[in-house]
Amino acid sequence: MIWLLFGLMLLAAALVVTWPMYRRQKRVSAALVTSVVIVLGVSALVYSGVGTPVPPPAAASIDEMVAALDNRLQDNPDDIEGWKMLARSYMQLQNYPKAIAAFERVAALEEPASAQTMASLGEALLIQEGSPGSSRVGQLFESALAAEPSNPKALFYGGIIAIERGNQELAADRWEALLALSPPPEIEDVLRQRVAEWRGEAQPAAQPEEAPAAQPGAAAPAEAAIAVNVSLAPGAAAAVARNATVFVIARDPAQPSPPIAAVRRSVADLPALVSLSNADAMLPGRLLSQFEQLEIVARVSQSGGPIAQAGDWYGESTLANPGSGGTIDVVIDKQLP
Repeated sequence: MIWLLFGLMLLAAALVVTWPMYRRQKRVSAALVTSVVIVLGVSALVYSGVGTPVPPPAAASIDEMVAALDNRLQDNPDDIEGWKMLARSYMQLQNYPKAIAAFERVAALEEPASAQTMASLGEALLIQEGSPGSSRVGQLFESALAAEPSNPKALFYGGIIAIERGNQELAADRWEALLALSPPPEIEDVLRQRVAEWRGEAQPAAQPEEAPAAQPGAAAPAEAAIAVNVSLAPGAAAAVARNATVFVIARDPAQPSPPIAAVRRSVADLPALVSLSNADAMLPGRLLSQFEQLEIVARVSQSGGPIAQAGDWYGESTLANPGSGGTIDVVIDKQLP
């Protein structure tokens, strides 16, 4: 059962990648195809455990089968297993409004809703809204964890919401609990990296002292997707403490939250050439190389936390075609009001 639930979590992570990419690009790119393959592969694993969403008549399309199930449930409104199957099917079809309605029906029939239902409803709402900032989304995952502290989906998304709210300790606690469920190795590595960063137990490797800062137009290191030449403008240098934390973040201009990748440095390290690669991804499967354009932000955090606050100094620049690598200059020269 643990692996089944973790499979559902991975499926959601892949959907978070795939649907926004399609809405933005309006075409079938190589990155989108890769993400679809991930979705289909994980879906096959998941549904091998829970069964096909709808028994497949030979000549019927998926849409027709789901519509038939939906119609049947109108005559059998108390069929809780049918509603669960319908909700999973609509998630598979990326019809999130109808998935949400079906999960709402399941929650009403269960009285009280199970942890898995609350987590699944929260997941559907999060994907539909495109941001973890909704108070209801957060409450659903909190309620799911209160009912079942080891629920993988709630732990995963609960960690993301915690970090979005600036609570690194809680985010680390939740993803450590997820690690205790023995996730697949490729997911385990990402979880461990993020937990170590949030705990302050591991810092990204510093550049050798003899390595000069990159000049405009210099090639990125071979092992890095992006090389960011970060520096402080004189006004910022005079205003910030040398031990203040600097976050270097890559984000999607169309959907800035959550960030795609992030690394941490100190003001004392600047100027510095900072490498951002797929290894720094915040979410499994959501990689720098999948985006056609990235916004690179370097921010001095007055609080030490990842959430921007009034008084923070920052700089930003936009990079096209990040999958091909490159070097970009970011000068920290503006202050948040």
